[in-house]
Amino acid sequence: MSSLRSMAFVYFITAALFRVSTGALADGTNTASTIEDLQQRFSKIISQPQYAAAFWGLKVFSLDSDKVVFEHNSQKLFSPASNSKLYTVAMALDKLGPDYRIKTSLYAKNPPTKNGTLKEGLIVFGRGDPLCQDRRVGGDIYKSLDPLVFALTNAGVKKIKGDLIMDCTYFRGPEFGSGWVWDDLENSYGAEISALSFNNNTLMIKVQPAAQVGLRCQVTVTPAIPFLSVSNRTETVGTNHARTITFYRHLGQNNVFISGQMALDDPGYTEDIPFHRPAEFLASGYKQALTRHKIKVTGRLRIIDWLEARTNSVEHVKAIELGYIESPPLSALVRAIQKPSQNLYADLLFAHVGETLRDDSTDPETTSEELGVRALRQFLVRAGIRESDVMFEEGSGLSRDNLTTPNATVTLLKFMSHHKCADAFIDALPIAGVDGTLRNRMKGTSAEGNVRAKTGSLRWAKSLSGYVTTAAGERLVFCFMLNRFQSASTPPSADLDALAVLLAGFTGRSTDR
Repeated sequence: MSSLRSMAFVYFITAALFRVSTGALADGTNTASTIEDLQQRFSKIISQPQYAAAFWGLKVFSLDSDKVVFEHNSQKLFSPASNSKLYTVAMALDKLGPDYRIKTSLYAKNPPTKNGTLKEGLIVFGRGDPLCQDRRVGGDIYKSLDPLVFALTNAGVKKIKGDLIMDCTYFRGPEFGSGWVWDDLENSYGAEISALSFNNNTLMIKVQPAAQVGLRCQVTVTPAIPFLSVSNRTETVGTNHARTITFYRHLGQNNVFISGQMALDDPGYTEDIPFHRPAEFLASGYKQALTRHKIKVTGRLRIIDWLEARTNSVEHVKAIELGYIESPPLSALVRAIQKPSQNLYADLLFAHVGETLRDDSTDPETTSEELGVRALRQFLVRAGIRESDVMFEEGSGLSRDNLTTPNATVTLLKFMSHHKCADAFIDALPIAGVDGTLRNRMKGTSAEGNVRAKTGSLRWAKSLSGYVTTAAGERLVFCFMLNRFQSASTPPSADLDALAVLLAGFTGRSTDR
């Protein structure tokens, strides 16, 4: 499994190799001054021997002159990986606007009694708000649920006599996206999709060496929850041994198996593990948060999802809304999606936008994801993109079956550059050498602080698409996609970056032909 620490190491090595392979670009002595020169340099990069079996797709377009600067296979379909999020975010901003907030409601069949008792339980109804992260409140995960508690106490509730019900029925369909592979579900980036989410639908497991060789490693789960089973099959070994810790979780269960060895002098290792039925996690946390505020729940914790609702429906629409909380505005949510490339948030937003299309004429068997695809197709028409140029199944790009062309992505970027939500869309993108997934890339080059672009990465797919201003002050949009590449001494992301740096340092103009 990957971890934040191992990802940081990869970024560090990638950045170092990039500086070695593009040192001339970094000090400004190897910049292109004419269109012909720029095109030749582009061609040289993508025709390197390690890409002989690979498939490049590129397009660069000037927003100022309305001219194509460079293109290669721009009409071909590629796997965009997380460049898919560009489409999801653009669609959501276009459909909902930057000030839109996602609402989570508290319902009851009847108002509380004079002494503050709810006699028939409480329904928490989610609509896909990413909701709570322990990072928002300094690590106290249950304190992050206080707004949901206060929404209840403001309604005068002091006791819940009945069940605490988590209603996830707003989203319909499986808890994983179409086109995901089974081992995605073992990793935090493949966390389950749920209308009620909590703490990114993951738990943090920390493994540390024991006090002496031969003993099992110490395992700490945060937050500690009773319905997670951890099988510790690890071993502490002597110093200077390589770490071999692995995690495995049975699909559809909350049983985690930890195996492998850790050296006595190892500082420890932390992994975020996805959790099955995250609404159950939220229910447990919410009950604890209520208890902290002296609100007693006498009934069971119950989860109602789209399948159970067919035979055990919670009629929240006929109930009384006691209160609600709202997400941050969409302008903030899209930053939380694009900057770190957060899959769960993207898929939640994709499903939420889809559900805004559901009405009485919609087949009840149509999933939220299918409606999201329908909403995307409607948006593509408004953006002037051919439907055949974008073939998506889900919203984050984790699907290996999402396909798009460089033409489509450049058209999308052009459309959003003059959209009423342009500021929110562009501000959400990672900035080279500054933040997000580009924070350690293109440092010390003309692209640093200049290029704003979305990254994308799957095993055989890399992408980088966004905006850049050249050294001559010309505004460009670009899309670089690389599929089916062989491993090379220089990571493909370094060559993607080299292309972006060439654009940032370009001293000519697209009109100089």
